[in-house]
Amino acid sequence: MRDPELMKKVMKKAVSLGKKEIENGRVADYIPELAKARKDALGLCIVEADGAVHKVGDTNIPFSLQSISKVVSLCMALELHGLDTVFSHVGMEPSGEAFNSIVELDLQSNKPFNPFINSGAIAVESLIIDYRSFDDLLDFTRMLFLDPEITLNRQVYNSEMATCDRNRAIAYLLKSKNVITTNVDTSIELYTKMCSLNVTAESLANFGLVLALGGKDPRNGNRLLKAETVQTVKTIMLTCGMYDGSGQFAVEVGIPTKSGVGGGLLSVVDREMGIGVYGPSLDAKGNCIAGKAILRYLADKLNLHLFHE
Repeated sequence: MRDPELMKKVMKKAVSLGKKEIENGRVADYIPELAKARKDALGLCIVEADGAVHKVGDTNIPFSLQSISKVVSLCMALELHGLDTVFSHVGMEPSGEAFNSIVELDLQSNKPFNPFINSGAIAVESLIIDYRSFDDLLDFTRMLFLDPEITLNRQVYNSEMATCDRNRAIAYLLKSKNVITTNVDTSIELYTKMCSLNVTAESLANFGLVLALGGKDPRNGNRLLKAETVQTVKTIMLTCGMYDGSGQFAVEVGIPTKSGVGGGLLSVVDREMGIGVYGPSLDAKGNCIAGKAILRYLADKLNLHLFHE
């Protein structure tokens, strides 16, 4: 365990730096329900491998998982089918395009570039849908996040379903290329429900720690995920987790991280800690703008960069 007073001091400074960035971002408003978020909300939670929990700010405000759900779905698909089958349907390379782009799918490839853009996530959901129900995935999420209180946010779900024409178009394009063979409406409903799960910064940190420990429950050491699943997921988080800002983030911060437009950041410091951030003010690429500053400071002061000297 790191010194609690040092952690408190470093985390408070990180959050203060993050707050200065909030005014430079904006809350996601293309989904009407997300536009209701309090722009100045900001919380940071770190859970260490020995169980120590450190919190600063708004760590217990519920918010929707959004694209961080893609990590959960990828875990489930890999657990069900293994690496070779999953990546025969979706690639593992950064796309260099926005998360909801279809340019590369239509012009460059017959399958999505990676599981963390929308087209890739919909392809992944299609691998799950015949084997697991939404309730199964909800239970799986609660298990991985060590949080039995995770629920579906019906308001967000209804708002997203009313504004998901682009995702529906992506799904039909995937079907036209035989990347998915499942019913488009059913695939979109499952994908959107997973995006609409309510979590907190603390539950994100819990999941980050499960991944940091190679897929084991930190409370008792029980294996929740296969080691190969976790290795794959953490690698894709490092290379593709921050949309088309992933390369710069990997260089500057060097912590495997997945963002969501609900304002969450899920971060994994291997063998050491899980980090959860909530801040709904986003940069132009859809990432928590305060969270990026927070993680950059933490990586520097706590030597968390994957390749630190």
